[in-house]
Amino acid sequence: MSAIATPQTAVTTWNIDPVHSVAEFKVKHMMISNIKGQFTGVSGMLSLDEADLMNSSVETSIEAASIDTREAQRDTHLKSADFFDVEKFPRLSFKSTRVRHKGDGELAVSGDLTIHGVTRPVVFAVEGPTPAAKDPWGNTRMGLSATTKINRKDFGLMWNAALETGGILVGDEVTITLDVQFVKA
Repeated sequence: MSAIATPQTAVTTWNIDPVHSVAEFKVKHMMISNIKGQFTGVSGMLSLDEADLMNSSVETSIEAASIDTREAQRDTHLKSADFFDVEKFPRLSFKSTRVRHKGDGELAVSGDLTIHGVTRPVVFAVEGPTPAAKDPWGNTRMGLSATTKINRKDFGLMWNAALETGGILVGDEVTITLDVQFVKA
């Protein structure tokens, strides 16, 4: 009797390194310039199919209260019920549903983004993942950068103020960028 060899898929688990990862956003302020902010409380996991990236998946979670726009009064307002309502909705999250090749070194990662208790499908344009490398302490690391655009009103973030000169205080379109470093589990 001969044994039939079945190919083994090399699926590895990678955890987000919260110290070396950040979620950033950019939104138009007073229809003049962009305001940027970031969330530092990023965690999550990547299940990487090294033989076929299209079979990989990722889940991320972001602490809403970790928001920082370099302006304490604005951060307090963003944490309030007018925006993120961090007491009621303490986390933002993303769970992938599909990975596709977009181009050389680029992927399109579709999934469900949840903000303010509302879940909507989005697609992140992903650069990476970078080749794995050993750090000075013997850990294996890699990184990626992912970007998407959303309409904040689609997630129930409706607050705004009309400007005396016309227009609005906060734009509707928000660019979200995740710069993430993973450590092999």
